[in-house]
Amino acid sequence: MKLATLKDGSRDGQLIVVSRDLRTAAVADAIAPTLQRALDDWPFYAPQLRELYDALNQGRARHTFAFDGKDCMAPLPRAFQWADGSAYVNHVELVRRARGAEMPPEFWTDPLMYQGGSDDFLGPKDDIVCASEAFGIDFEAEVAVITADVPMGATPEQALKGVRLLMLANDVSLRNLIPAELAKGFGFFQSKPATSFSPVAVTPDELGESWREGRVHRPMIVHWNDRKVGQPDAGVDMVFHFGQLIAHAAKTRNVRAGSIVGSGTVSNKDAKRGYCCIAEKRCLETIEHGAPQTEFMKYGDTVKIEIFDEAGKSIFGSIEQSVAPLEGER
Repeated sequence: MKLATLKDGSRDGQLIVVSRDLRTAAVADAIAPTLQRALDDWPFYAPQLRELYDALNQGRARHTFAFDGKDCMAPLPRAFQWADGSAYVNHVELVRRARGAEMPPEFWTDPLMYQGGSDDFLGPKDDIVCASEAFGIDFEAEVAVITADVPMGATPEQALKGVRLLMLANDVSLRNLIPAELAKGFGFFQSKPATSFSPVAVTPDELGESWREGRVHRPMIVHWNDRKVGQPDAGVDMVFHFGQLIAHAAKTRNVRAGSIVGSGTVSNKDAKRGYCCIAEKRCLETIEHGAPQTEFMKYGDTVKIEIFDEAGKSIFGSIEQSVAPLEGER
């Protein structure tokens, strides 16, 4: 099943069901007005949404319309929680090697995670607005899941059963603000602006055999200014699967329905697969040449993030964003 949220002028948008080929959609407000409402009582609403989804794919649904990702908000325009992990430890290792820091051994057994802002997500085609290019604007292509209620103390196996939907994320980072924030010893805040998500969130069964062991085993395709810069496999080198990430979040608290948990930047040890964030490219340049050579994003730059199935069809739709100045700052 594929679900999205249509822009309608409200904060939470309007829930729609999208066809498997992402061509048509149908409003689902007769079932549930918003995705959060559906998640709050998933056993009740999901079968009804599934029935509409099947009718849509079979050409039996009424009042359908052409689907376009530019008309969408994030699947959850705001959420109770956005917790982003760093499951691809290769990425963390590269960052530390580039600055000459040792890799703590516990990073391979205990996932890193930060809690980001969840009150103002961006839609898949919304601009990345930034007050200054000097902040070091970077994209980060990730996989994310939306959870059911997961109780405190859940095991990774129990937590994995709480995955309701999957989607893509662009967890934008302002790299030049990060060092000073981390030096305070209190984590990210200003260096992590609004995150954007793919137009469509999908149930795990839509991925078939590509969803296994709590990982999405498909290449993450990233284009920067229309040039492909990355195609790492999201299922390779993901040290912590989503069950482990959710369980980490639930160690001392309940994780409630509608929480979003991210994988962190997708990264493969094979550098030939390219990169999903500019920082990783700069780390490789520093390790090889002693200093980074690639600049961060500038106003007018674009990024496109997408995952395709084995038949070459887009699964989640694409995130396509441009970097824009804050009004009056140019």
